[in-house]
Amino acid sequence: MFRSRVITGLLAGALLSSLVACGGTGAASTTSTKTVTVYSADGLADWYKTRFEAFTQQTGIKVQLVEAGSGEVVSRLQKEKSNPQADVAITLPPFIQKASADKLLQDFQVPGSDQVKGPKAADYVSVIDNYLSFIVNPAKTAQPKTFDELLDARFKGKVQYSTPGQAGDGTAVLLLLQHLLGKQGALDYLKKLEANNVGPSASTGKLQPKVSKGEIFVANGDVQMNLTSIANDKSAFQLFFPATADGKRSTVALPYVMGLGAGAPNKDGGEKLMTYLLSPEAQQTVSGDAFGIPARSDVKPADANFQSVQKATAGVEIWQPDWTKVLADLDADVAAYNKAVRG
Repeated sequence: MFRSRVITGLLAGALLSSLVACGGTGAASTTSTKTVTVYSADGLADWYKTRFEAFTQQTGIKVQLVEAGSGEVVSRLQKEKSNPQADVAITLPPFIQKASADKLLQDFQVPGSDQVKGPKAADYVSVIDNYLSFIVNPAKTAQPKTFDELLDARFKGKVQYSTPGQAGDGTAVLLLLQHLLGKQGALDYLKKLEANNVGPSASTGKLQPKVSKGEIFVANGDVQMNLTSIANDKSAFQLFFPATADGKRSTVALPYVMGLGAGAPNKDGGEKLMTYLLSPEAQQTVSGDAFGIPARSDVKPADANFQSVQKATAGVEIWQPDWTKVLADLDADVAAYNKAVRG
């Protein structure tokens, strides 16, 4: 499993082929009260498979899943605004805040939201907690200890990170560097990194097999996706968190956040699915199925996967951004980034 623009789940292949080719405009006639359509940032396929099957068994409602990059989820909602196809949208910050600001979601207070400490508002709520990470192929190079080490000549053409403004994880790279170095310092660093960077990538997940095969040595990712790939795909990479010059290691909290689509064709079914995904029953399976962290603070897993996440992030400071401010600055920040690294 890797995070790319793919389509999976409990769905009909012909319908989804039409949905992707036409931006969803041909799918309205197939929507029924027995089907819920979910647009999601990729990376949770393993959790979705078991949870959607359980939801269907409990309710009789089937789930259609369309996976894409974090920004693409919102772009699709925007394209379909006059003819909505999605009942539920799940993506990363600040893209879920973008969907909210553009009125692509509708208010729904999911039961259990009061137990969620991550990003939430009247029209969205965190469903799985997660963190930015980096990966390295240890057979190709020693693990870099600092961000500055990634500027070494040995990494020329061997580093790649997903594109800020398009991928949630890539946006998080820019945000973390801004947090650590200041906005101009982040741009100065990324401009220097261009000497080693392979080039843009809209999908973080596509970087995982490249690192595993040794085509590149280092890439960005996130803890949930990377640990899942190591466990399920036997990927030949390790997680790490590069430090600043003072030796401090930090990361960005990067949760999956869900909202009910504005004009959802199956509003009732969408509400039922969101209620189920935030229920203690479903939240208890987040780590065991997908190396995620429950968004609900009252759910305390103790499985081996949960312990793996705790071990991977031990000693790493987790920064919680102000996502409203991030969204307000995002267009300007991405424009400044593109100017700095592309000229």
